[in-house]
Amino acid sequence: MADKVPTTMATRALEAAGVEYVPRLYKYEARGGTAVSSRELGVDEHQVVKTLVMQTDTQAPLVVLMHGDREVSTKTLARLIGVKTIAPCKTEVAEKHTGYMVGGTSPFGTRRALPVYLQQTVLELPRILINGGHRGFLVELDPRELVRVLEPTLVDVAIASVA
Repeated sequence: MADKVPTTMATRALEAAGVEYVPRLYKYEARGGTAVSSRELGVDEHQVVKTLVMQTDTQAPLVVLMHGDREVSTKTLARLIGVKTIAPCKTEVAEKHTGYMVGGTSPFGTRRALPVYLQQTVLELPRILINGGHRGFLVELDPRELVRVLEPTLVDVAIASVA
């Protein structure tokens, strides 16, 4: 693809941390999610990790990294971290917390440091694709780099998608 690889807050953060990654560009479709990116890039949707910006009942923001073909059990996550409820942030709130447009949200290089919760089974994959900070742009990397750079809390909160 002849498209220019974007320089984003995420790529700057990855480079500063010494992370080796492969840029992967694809044709973005609004609300297409990981189904579109995995189809466009010819990879299993399970290998594409989505970055979900959520908040607790006290509006404390957090990031959940989940397989593209799975959903987050917000009840399980809330119980694990000791809060009443967890729900996805509204678009404008997520963008304010991260500095990224929804559809281009990366866990790397967020506007402010947010607690990150990583679905532990992501670490069983040899390579993952995760948003690089721009719509239509993923980065392929070793999932262990998520642990090294983001220092997430490992959780098991995946439930099968109802797609």
